[in-house]
Amino acid sequence: MGIGSYLLIALIVLLILVIVRNIRIVQQARAYVIERLGAYKTTWNTGIHLKVPFIERVAKVVSLKEQVADFPPQPVITKDNVTMQIDTVVYFQITDPKLYTYGIEQPMVAIENLAATTLRNIIGDLELDQCLTSRDIINTKMRAILDEATDPWGIKVNRVELKNILPPREIQNAMEKQMKAERERREAILRAEGEKRAAILEAEGEKESAILRADAKKQQQILEAEGEAEAILKVQTATAEGIRRINEASPTEAVIKIKALEAFTAASNGQATKIIIPSEIAGIAGLAQGVIEAVKDK
Repeated sequence: MGIGSYLLIALIVLLILVIVRNIRIVQQARAYVIERLGAYKTTWNTGIHLKVPFIERVAKVVSLKEQVADFPPQPVITKDNVTMQIDTVVYFQITDPKLYTYGIEQPMVAIENLAATTLRNIIGDLELDQCLTSRDIINTKMRAILDEATDPWGIKVNRVELKNILPPREIQNAMEKQMKAERERREAILRAEGEKRAAILEAEGEKESAILRADAKKQQQILEAEGEAEAILKVQTATAEGIRRINEASPTEAVIKIKALEAFTAASNGQATKIIIPSEIAGIAGLAQGVIEAVKDK
């Protein structure tokens, strides 16, 4: 083989190497910005591509994934002249690689400065308490402003979050004291309500207990009255039965008088101070006394 053949083989090998080195495979969620002779040519998306050697070049490789930018704390002043430190987190996504490449120099620095100035403008219209309780409103306003401002840069701001809000130390101490006082107030209220409830329950218990005692006493009195009535009824029934039997036996007048004497004798054993005895019974009593004395003389 001559020198010409070697030169041809070397040329072919060199050509193959050049072609291989200019083959580009674009991964998923990435984009290549291609320039030809220093001017924007096209944007390569996912797939295999061949770059023209020495004429085209990859100007920028852009990630199309959602990205997070965590910016350091920024000093801001509220409407009531309180200086705070607030750091923000911006979630964004590149939607146009060409605008992102040629729209602005150092896009992240631009977004950071824009977020800082926007945050100062929003916080400057709010008081401290509003800043601490209106995070969602601040986040929404910042997202809308940043999204609109970054449209010419091919960036879409999906979400903005206030990561930390750090008031001055004296303000934090005052807030802690206020929170402590509020907790103590709530504790006192709960304790007072508990004592009130306990007193109410105790009073209700005493009331129910008194009602039950009264009902028990009432039932006892009713039972006693019923027992006395039943006893009286039995006594009256027995008396009536005795009278009925006496009537059936046809007693003589003397027997009746003797029974009357026995009744008055039983009455004399009570607590009565005077007893009036009918004349008939008195005569019988005298007769009985005379008989007793006669027996004694014998």
